[in-house]
Amino acid sequence: MAQLALRLPQNVEGDFFVDSTCIDCDACRVFAPTVFSDEGDQSTVFHQPESDAERLAAEKALLSCPTASIGTKSKHDMREAVAALPELLDGDVYRCGYTSEDSFGAVAYLVPRKFLVDSPRFTAPLVKNIEALGGARRLLLTHQDDVADHQEFRDRFDLERVLHRDDVRTHTAGVEQQPTGSDPIWLDDDLLMIPTPGHTKGHAVYLYRDTFLFTGDHLAWSPDRGHLYAFRSACWYSWPAQIKSMERLLDYRFEWVLPGHGRPVHLPAAEMRASLQKCVEWMKAR
Repeated sequence: MAQLALRLPQNVEGDFFVDSTCIDCDACRVFAPTVFSDEGDQSTVFHQPESDAERLAAEKALLSCPTASIGTKSKHDMREAVAALPELLDGDVYRCGYTSEDSFGAVAYLVPRKFLVDSPRFTAPLVKNIEALGGARRLLLTHQDDVADHQEFRDRFDLERVLHRDDVRTHTAGVEQQPTGSDPIWLDDDLLMIPTPGHTKGHAVYLYRDTFLFTGDHLAWSPDRGHLYAFRSACWYSWPAQIKSMERLLDYRFEWVLPGHGRPVHLPAAEMRASLQKCVEWMKAR
């Protein structure tokens, strides 16, 4: 639980605050971008909620914080926020919330009765709500960093886990499906796994219905640059390989980029491709 005594001085005055235990994972800024902002190496409250919608978004961010670094001075009835996670984004795609510190606050996604993408925190309210939505059949892991509570979700929902073999480690050795190589793999009629080595050797993205691209730590939106980008400072395997992986994505159509870390974005397919091309050009210049 966040402590008022550790409240960061950069927070604006008011009810919500972030304390000094923040690890700057960006999750709160994804869930409530009009309330939280990046202040150096940590998040802070730059605008106190003024509407019910902003208050609810801030409460969802509070629940989703992996380190419990967000607090309120007053007591809140959190039942509405608890009921609102996972939150519907578009179509049948939901954002889970309840990020895990083990995955450095990576955001996970749910398509009910079909799949989870990466692992949120295994916590009773989220599990109950996922069950109410129909559960899932698969757990699609983008890479080795964001697996968090994969075993608990596998056991609870009898999931088939998918992770490229190049990213399988001791704690994921039991993953049921371990594809190899660089060729895309159809996991279902409307679900494609695309290996994208770069951030890690076995990183992969997942394309759903030629519309939703779940990108893990490979690709995100940059509000500052105004186009898609990759994390140059967090490329653990090979930047040249990641550039080639990014170029491969130009062959695919999609309208949503839904990352584990970084900002999501929704654009018409043609605009998305143009933004991806800018990303490739930017990467080659780094």
